[in-house]
Amino acid sequence: MAASGASVDQRFCFQEVFDSFKLCLSENKEVYLEHYVDGWRGLVKFLNCLGSVFGFIAKDAVNKVQVLVALMSGESGSQYATIQSMVKYELDNGLVDVTKRGSHPESGCRTLLRLHRALRWLELFLERLRTSGEDGKTSVMCAEAYNESLSQHHPWVIRKAAGVAFCVLPGRPAFFEVMNVGSTEQVVAMLGGALPLISEVYNITEELYAQHNLLDLP
Repeated sequence: MAASGASVDQRFCFQEVFDSFKLCLSENKEVYLEHYVDGWRGLVKFLNCLGSVFGFIAKDAVNKVQVLVALMSGESGSQYATIQSMVKYELDNGLVDVTKRGSHPESGCRTLLRLHRALRWLELFLERLRTSGEDGKTSVMCAEAYNESLSQHHPWVIRKAAGVAFCVLPGRPAFFEVMNVGSTEQVVAMLGGALPLISEVYNITEELYAQHNLLDLP
């Protein structure tokens, strides 16, 4: 599975994701949307390299990235420079309604929330991959991370399908090979640097959304 997936994009290296999230934070801890989106482009490549198991996440992420890119390049693009400016702009202009299901389905706040939730799942999963031994079961790691994060936002049918899909995941070495960083030790070191950054971006976004009651946008 890894061998066929690795040929999807030989140029991909997980270092790209690390570099994008490194650029995400401004000096005063605002999150640049452009670099956040770039980080997700890298994560989508990573998911696609692993085959169809993660297809339902990757496809949804691609759609959400496209929505955000359109907003950043649109008439009000300057308002979407950071996640903080996006939230302020959309709340000030009535583009987000926390009470109506389906209202403004392509608002930046609602779109980013879906990526935000998926980012938590990947962060938890990658941390387990980093700290587990060679004989660690990736299916268990992925399921645990999913159950702690994304599953609570998915209907039963998707949760069931995800559980089945995780059962056929390749072993830890296959994930590390797809990252295209180097030896196991190099991958572990890279993740050790990248995951705290991803976690910080996640936590800043989580706090911002909590302040404005946006964490449960329908």
